[in-house]
Amino acid sequence: MSKGTQEALPIEVATAEPRRTPAVEFRPLLDGPTRYTRMPSPLGELLLTGDGESLSSVHTQGKENVRREVPPEWREDPSAFRDAVAQLEAYFAGTLREFDLALAPAGTEWQLRVWKALTTIPYGETASYGELAAELGRPTASRAVGTANGRNPISIIVPCHRVIGANGTLTGYAGGLERKQYLLHLETGRRR
Repeated sequence: MSKGTQEALPIEVATAEPRRTPAVEFRPLLDGPTRYTRMPSPLGELLLTGDGESLSSVHTQGKENVRREVPPEWREDPSAFRDAVAQLEAYFAGTLREFDLALAPAGTEWQLRVWKALTTIPYGETASYGELAAELGRPTASRAVGTANGRNPISIIVPCHRVIGANGTLTGYAGGLERKQYLLHLETGRRR
């Protein structure tokens, strides 16, 4: 070997693939009146909407902590949400890690792709916007992933709270960063 040349040792470098769960399949929203119910939670009141068979949204009171109003044509129907309420209560109690509900979010093709990708992030784990963009085949679309993430109508169940900044920081959450932090701490066992 000549002076100044270094021998390289052959090593295999494997990029760690993120652990993912199977994606949830979304259903189309059925025709008919929107049904809704409200439920208390550690995050404040949640508003659940759907078509009577599938859940189409779970909304927190948002950063402003204001109760969401419902249009007069919506029909209050707590019985249509028994399973969703029971599963959310179990989730907040720390006894449920995976939701098993029919979901029918309304969005663009891109938004639905992003929301489906969110369902693959396991309980207690996180992914960055860039990682999701790469997994969706659009590695430069981290901002577009962030925009779609921010419009996720089924918070908590479609876990947009599990998406963080590339440097590990908590970034944007429609319900407010305190709620995002609460959910992440709940899932990792680090209660406040």
